[in-house]
Amino acid sequence: MLSALLFAFNITMPNLLLMALGVFMQKRQVVNDNFVNTASHIVFNYSLPCLLFFSVLKSEINISEQINLLGTGFLVTFLLYFLAELYAYFFVKDIKDKGVFVQAIFRSNMAIIGLATVVNAYGEMGMSMGAVYMGVITILYNVLSVICLSRTDTKSTGFQQKAVGMTTKMAKNPLIIALVSAFAYKFLGLPMLPEFITKTGQLVGAVALPLALICAGASMDLKTMFQLSGVSMQASIGRILFAPLIAVAFGMAFALTPVQFGVLFIMVASPVAAASYVMAKAMGGNDILAANILAFTTVFSMVGMGVGIAVLRTVGLV
Repeated sequence: MLSALLFAFNITMPNLLLMALGVFMQKRQVVNDNFVNTASHIVFNYSLPCLLFFSVLKSEINISEQINLLGTGFLVTFLLYFLAELYAYFFVKDIKDKGVFVQAIFRSNMAIIGLATVVNAYGEMGMSMGAVYMGVITILYNVLSVICLSRTDTKSTGFQQKAVGMTTKMAKNPLIIALVSAFAYKFLGLPMLPEFITKTGQLVGAVALPLALICAGASMDLKTMFQLSGVSMQASIGRILFAPLIAVAFGMAFALTPVQFGVLFIMVASPVAAASYVMAKAMGGNDILAANILAFTTVFSMVGMGVGIAVLRTVGLV
């Protein structure tokens, strides 16, 4: 049990410490909103795409070997979505809260928190496997987000227009472009890029996860975080407790390998995705509710993830 606790501690604490550094730097006014916005732009458009592209390019993982993991991820996401919609139909009264609640349940922060934790746990193999998982499931996340938030979107006239708009955004998404490019490069069997390009790309990618976690910490409102009630608390409990339990059940049902099980659990147990706030605001949802859930789960999902990993490692599932 002690080794399991140390394993969980070692893979979650670096993320929490980097987020704490962001909080500290924000309090000392070393960083401000302008820095966070600029740094986040650099991470999303340059560093993280480089990290994903070169990690897939270097990997020896065959996508066909991950069909079991990807299929399980699809089923977990769909089940979480439908159960959240069912709950929201009966228990979430305000229409502006319904889509935000549903999105908080099924959409996790795979690109930053999830990927960083997977790398801490499994190194380059985890990075490659996590990148493939993230690239595929992110597309599903975006489609389901359009559906659940479309009830409050007043900026477009119909579902078809919203779907076309989201498809266009996905086609321009730097992370998806990087992953598709890497998969195409490997599929075509092209020779490895020159070493100076590879090293440059890896250096650019190396700053992605630390900088993103510092920005996440600097963006948190600690006062708001501990004032959750009502729908925000229900959504947070769903993300922190219910979603990981569903992932464990499906991981056992589909007999995932220990590494695949670990990747699935970490990706699903991660806090609410930062993109959920952006999409809620853009499509007329309750953006204040989205921000509160984001802040609360960003910290407490890490604790839940650590406890979950320790238990799963003790019983030999990860």
